[in-house]
Amino acid sequence: MGYSVGQVSRLAGVTVRTLHHYDKAGLLSPSDRSPAGYRLYGEADLARLQQILFYRELGFPLDEIATILEDPQANALDHLRARHRLLNDEITKLQRLVEVAEQAMEVQQTGVRLTPEERFEVFGEISFDLSYATEAHLKWQHREGHRRSMARADAHSKEDWAQIMAEAAAWRQRLTAAFDTEEPADGERAMDLAEEHRRHISRWFTPCPTDMHGRIADDFAADPRAFALLVPPTEQRPGLASYLRTAIHANAVRQTDAQREA
Repeated sequence: MGYSVGQVSRLAGVTVRTLHHYDKAGLLSPSDRSPAGYRLYGEADLARLQQILFYRELGFPLDEIATILEDPQANALDHLRARHRLLNDEITKLQRLVEVAEQAMEVQQTGVRLTPEERFEVFGEISFDLSYATEAHLKWQHREGHRRSMARADAHSKEDWAQIMAEAAAWRQRLTAAFDTEEPADGERAMDLAEEHRRHISRWFTPCPTDMHGRIADDFAADPRAFALLVPPTEQRPGLASYLRTAIHANAVRQTDAQREA
């Protein structure tokens, strides 16, 4: 008994267009003909189609399916093992993407409770990069300082944020002035600015010991998105992030020495 393309389409749950595509690709062609000369699919063709659909469900490309079906020496088990490894890798990647998406939603829902208009009014050129904020949240989420900082940020009012940004803007002017006048990054003026930044974080977000401040400084120097949260691109200079990192680490040494002498 032979089956027309329409009948096979309904039996297998695939479109006629798909069957024509398999035929054109040489993967599955009707092997029978009706008395009137119409091409029909036979029982062997249906069995082959079932194999094709099985491999397609597993994500095999058509050329690899053709190799498995046509080559008597092809080891289908080897192909299946390779596909199994690939699928597991994709599952791991997708699970990671789900985690990142969940964290992004968490970050988006916490931190700064302002309308878009209020954000622009308060933050100006300082932009909130969700990709960086999410990565930072994934990186630091288990640290108490990060959790406390997120909670404090969530509680700040518009007036609080306005004051925070005003203090930050004044500090940036002093930082860039020190940099432009070539004050040494490990000199007193630069280290004082670093200490002022550390205390700003402690006052508004979370206690910031010098080792934590050093990790923040490393992020500033390594990731432009992190530094843009502190200094907008229009105010940046080449080397400014590294300059600040050096000043922060130098200040950490100074603070440690002062504690030993006390």
